[in-house]
Amino acid sequence: MFLEPKIPAEWVPVKDKKLHDLIQMSGECASFDEDACPIYWDPDTEGYIFLHRESFGADEVMAAYRVARQPNDNQAEVDLSASDDPMARMGQGFCPPFNPHTYEAADGVICMQDQEVVLRDGTKIYCDIYRPKDVEKVPTIVSWSWFGKRPGDGMSEWQIMGVPPMTVSKCAKFESPDPLYWCYQGYAVANVDVRGAGHSEGSVHMFTHQDREDGYDFVEWVAAQPWSNGKVGMSGNSGVAMHQWGIAAEQPPHLACIAPWECTTDLYRESFFEGGVPALSFNKFIAAQVTGPNGVDDQVAMAKMYPDMNAYWNDKRADFRKVKVPVYQTGGWSHFHLPGSINAWRRCRSHQKWLRIHRDFEWPDTYDPYNLDELRHYYDRYLKGIHNGWEMMPRVRLDVMDGYDIDYQEKRPEKAWPIKRTVYKKLYLDASREKDCVELAHPAKCFSLAEEAPAEEAKASYDPATEELDFDLTLPEDTEVTGYMSLHLFVSCDGYDDMDLFVNVQKASEDGTWVPWLTLDEPHPGAWGKCRVSRATVDAGLTKKHTPVYTMTDTHKLEDGEVRAVDIAIVPTSRVYHKGERFRVQVSGRYIRDGWFEPLSWDTDNRGTHNVHTGGEHASWIEIPVVPPRYQAGSYIHR
Repeated sequence: MFLEPKIPAEWVPVKDKKLHDLIQMSGECASFDEDACPIYWDPDTEGYIFLHRESFGADEVMAAYRVARQPNDNQAEVDLSASDDPMARMGQGFCPPFNPHTYEAADGVICMQDQEVVLRDGTKIYCDIYRPKDVEKVPTIVSWSWFGKRPGDGMSEWQIMGVPPMTVSKCAKFESPDPLYWCYQGYAVANVDVRGAGHSEGSVHMFTHQDREDGYDFVEWVAAQPWSNGKVGMSGNSGVAMHQWGIAAEQPPHLACIAPWECTTDLYRESFFEGGVPALSFNKFIAAQVTGPNGVDDQVAMAKMYPDMNAYWNDKRADFRKVKVPVYQTGGWSHFHLPGSINAWRRCRSHQKWLRIHRDFEWPDTYDPYNLDELRHYYDRYLKGIHNGWEMMPRVRLDVMDGYDIDYQEKRPEKAWPIKRTVYKKLYLDASREKDCVELAHPAKCFSLAEEAPAEEAKASYDPATEELDFDLTLPEDTEVTGYMSLHLFVSCDGYDDMDLFVNVQKASEDGTWVPWLTLDEPHPGAWGKCRVSRATVDAGLTKKHTPVYTMTDTHKLEDGEVRAVDIAIVPTSRVYHKGERFRVQVSGRYIRDGWFEPLSWDTDNRGTHNVHTGGEHASWIEIPVVPPRYQAGSYIHR
């Protein structure tokens, strides 16, 4: 079935011979004509977009491709140091001249640069392979991404990401394994420019079936090389991690294990439309970083043309049930990759899988020497066949946070996730019990949380542009909250037919002062959830207990005077609340950062006055995961 696109009114049709020729070369529009493959200028992303029909399963769409930033063969013409963008200063998006040759990258390490690989459809892609000079057969760790396969110059820029200087070599590329570290441990590292990136032919297909098939082909190619021991693993964080799940689901015979450290795994629900609220700015930035000869799968344009879930978006989700190889997955309590990291780990069918959830940010965690040594033990077991006791590693480990930069526990071992001894407890919002607010940087109205459902109905109202609601409960004893939370709200809106809800779950001191945790020395807003009320139809097939997932296939606007119940997933967290401290639920119409450094934004649709209803027939509540101590004797508590 062909799905008609909604062409944004601001897109300007373009007729340009040079662009037409470029697009014809891309392979997406080999027999170009202006009707079948129209070109537009998008003033929002400041880029050219071309469309063509493409099939995804039973659905056919007008797929959008952004004309990629063209490779620049003369680095002298590109003043990377002057850029305001730290990723650009690292060389991000720069494509060095095509130069296939072999050279000594460091003492005892050779680099086979711009190696050609021919994929099953004849497309040529290129990789840089680092390997130990005098070792005959080695396993290979693959970094698969469109970020560029060659390192930039200014590695001091790693410092701004929390990575100490002198811990990453000059051979390292963005979010990928450091070739020198791994070569000295007896591994080869393959950095790949995927289809359409760098000098590789074709157009970039981000996280699609095409990308997964290409990854399969590359794994099998590298395993067949004369210097390979036939074992291939994958490594990298963020975007480099996201590819690993899809390629593993293709089940290439020589892929022995993966280590996806921090990754989004449902781009539509976890990134572009988290909770139904559009968020395009970050993804616009990502697409603009790609350098290549032709086009880039323009997911931002697709989000504008196809805002509902369809086969195009489903194609970007790996079939986790087909992942059978060993998996070492990490996730950070502070990062937007957290839901995807945990969901993928839970849904995959591997019998050998490990999960570590930490309080750090992705980059310093990736390059931490202790974590690298641990990852080496994992690869030694599955890529070298060394029986080193890795299987004894606890399947789940997590950091239990307290406040600021203090951890209550680090890498606490657990047998399962969610934790089996968890006791779920409902706390009820009570708008009838207003409280004094501690002075905040933004206006707030403060109310109580109660352990019993209020009999009296009440309503708390706020201006979504400027105000928030805080609901607090003073805890009578030390309490650990670890796992999934779900929020059930009754809401209405005066003067408009929709609402965007932003929720933070926080910790406060006895006097009500916010107690954040610090990541990269910045105060994190807390565990979060989002919801566009008109889009909050729950998908029964994808929803697990305490983790509602929306269908995102229909829109139901609020009627005048309607009070509607919505279920909102709160991302997992782990914190200890001490006796007398407050558990806080914060509700607003916008993302309240309170100093958090990530430049994230959402395209909200809020007008009028928002209302949260509580008590009686409109009992709003949050269900929290309370983890009892493993052992308690008198004042001694073992968690």
